[in-house]
Amino acid sequence: MHNGTMTAEKTITLIIKRQDSPNTAPYEETFNVPYRPNMNVISALMEIRKNPINAKGKETTAISWDMNCLEEVCGACSMVINGKPRQSCSALVDKLEQPIRLEPMSTFPVVRDLQVDRSRMFDSLKRVKAWIPIDGTHDLGPGPRMPERKRQWAYELSKCMTCGVCLEACPNVNSKSNFIGPAPLSQVRLFNAHPTGEMNKEERLHAIMGDGGLANCGNSQNCVQSCPKGIPLTTSIAALNRATTIQSFKDFFGSDEI
Repeated sequence: MHNGTMTAEKTITLIIKRQDSPNTAPYEETFNVPYRPNMNVISALMEIRKNPINAKGKETTAISWDMNCLEEVCGACSMVINGKPRQSCSALVDKLEQPIRLEPMSTFPVVRDLQVDRSRMFDSLKRVKAWIPIDGTHDLGPGPRMPERKRQWAYELSKCMTCGVCLEACPNVNSKSNFIGPAPLSQVRLFNAHPTGEMNKEERLHAIMGDGGLANCGNSQNCVQSCPKGIPLTTSIAALNRATTIQSFKDFFGSDEI
């Protein structure tokens, strides 16, 4: 920390919303860390970890947050940076307004500080069976090939890294709602498009036709605007609306000819 006369060393200021445990009240703490060119938010948090002294010069505890790949692939380091949910590994300090404000995503329960429990999202993926259920006990030979045109847009959906940013941005995903949110919905479209995954198509569609599914989407478009991978989430939701409408007719008439 520098006071009095100006020094040559440049610092950056971070105002961090902290919480010591899931059941304690949140509070803000300010930190000044030495500036380096090309820093990202995680670099700044690591500086605090090395020397956990706040802007008042008082020794404190290191900040807790999640991270893994550090290259915007794993989705673990999501947090709210200057009011916007995003990945802290790809948030460059030079491009952020100072002071930099860091908060945990509010859609998920706080574990500690910037670390949240994303179980809600993973439970939703289980609910919609977001996998290809082949047990691997014997060789089934090569599966049917996916047409190239379909493969290209399916690949875009497969970029989802379950970071939770779209759920944080969605006004309909909150503690008073059981809406599964955009990412799990898009995964239904992805796995139903797969030639083998299609075997469980009806099961997945029924999972999103009930409470907490498609009907809870308010079409705010926040999800597609916030997705760090540019996944066409609203396009997936529109396609699923058509698919579930057809499925409801099949269920009503008991026919596979529709």
